[in-house]
Amino acid sequence: MEKNNIQIRQSDEHCPVRKSLAILGGKWTLLILFQINKRIIRYGDLKRSIPGISEKMLIQELNHLVEAGFVAKKAYPEIPPRVEYSLTEKGMNALPIVDSLAAFGLENLS
Repeated sequence: MEKNNIQIRQSDEHCPVRKSLAILGGKWTLLILFQINKRIIRYGDLKRSIPGISEKMLIQELNHLVEAGFVAKKAYPEIPPRVEYSLTEKGMNALPIVDSLAAFGLENLS
C-alpha cells in the first residue's frame, strides 16, 4: 500500500497564502473590492453600498488598497470634494477570488 506523500510547507513570512491574507484578509477588504468591481465609484456611493462599515474603517481600508496597488484613487479639486475609486489591473486580478467566495456563499450559506 502506497502512502500519498504530500509535503506541507511551513506558513512562514514567505508563504504565498500568508502574503495574500496580509493584503486581502481585512474584514472589509473583499467587500470593498466586490463593490468597486469593474466600475468607477464615488466615496459616498461606496460607503452606502457597505452597511455597517464606519467612515474611519472605509478610509483605512481604501488607503491600504491604494498603497497595495489594488485600487486607484482620483480626487478632483472641487468643492465639495469629489473622489472616485476604481480597481487597477492588480485589483481586477483579485476579482476571481471575490467571485469564488460569492459563489460559495450562494451555494452553501443560503
